[in-house]
Amino acid sequence: MAVEGPAIESTVSAVSTSSLEAAALSGPPIEGGAGGALIAARERSVCNGVSPWLAPLAMVLTQDVALPGFFSQVMVRGREHLPRSGAVLLAPTHRARWDALLLPHAAGRRVTGRDCRFMVTRDEMAGPQGWLLQRLGCFPVDQGRPTLASLRLSVNLLERGEQLVMFPEGRIHRHDEPLRLHQGLARLAQLAAGQGVDVRVVPVGIAYGQPVPRPGQTAAVQIGSALGVSQGGRAAAASFTAELAASMVRAEREARELVGRPLGGFGASP
Repeated sequence: MAVEGPAIESTVSAVSTSSLEAAALSGPPIEGGAGGALIAARERSVCNGVSPWLAPLAMVLTQDVALPGFFSQVMVRGREHLPRSGAVLLAPTHRARWDALLLPHAAGRRVTGRDCRFMVTRDEMAGPQGWLLQRLGCFPVDQGRPTLASLRLSVNLLERGEQLVMFPEGRIHRHDEPLRLHQGLARLAQLAAGQGVDVRVVPVGIAYGQPVPRPGQTAAVQIGSALGVSQGGRAAAASFTAELAASMVRAEREARELVGRPLGGFGASP
């Protein structure tokens, strides 16, 4: 399963703040049984949700077969920082396609009791891979012509207390360089906070024994302390993004120490 995450940044950047607020506020309020039915209907319009039979099977194949079959050891530190309830946005560094398998292993159903919901590009949802992702809780965004449907669903899922995964870097970076984050994650978190949702953003560092993971090497996931998000405009989003970037660098530095490949002295790019 290959999942990358530049989609949300493109979506948020493509529309104005007023449009985002209108998207979240449109329709009936999300509360009670009727609210749950509304979210379910919106989810069906975008993806197939989480399959009750396929998701557990995929969990076994990835976490019990693929990961231990490829890596000599997978180390996870900081699980005590994962909120066990409420809205969560996982913000991991993006180093390889294996990230999409390591995150559910580190923070998924076996650990927190809930799934990792990935937002993916529409290209990723094509063919047999797309059929699978559709049933594992992933939902697509068309980067060329972004709509508000997936963004609205993201807010609704956070309202429901689910756990979303977004890669703030937007794409895989294999080489050591200053961390540059898009502001899409901060803007989405602010939008949800504006709807009264207490969103916790969890920085995650991911590291491998080599820039390109090879069989028999080690992998590590370091989970940092959760960050709170408050309402605000672009300046507040920029400030939060800088704070998040610094936390992600710390987490990755600790993960790199675990795999024996110390990170250089760079930090987050302004």
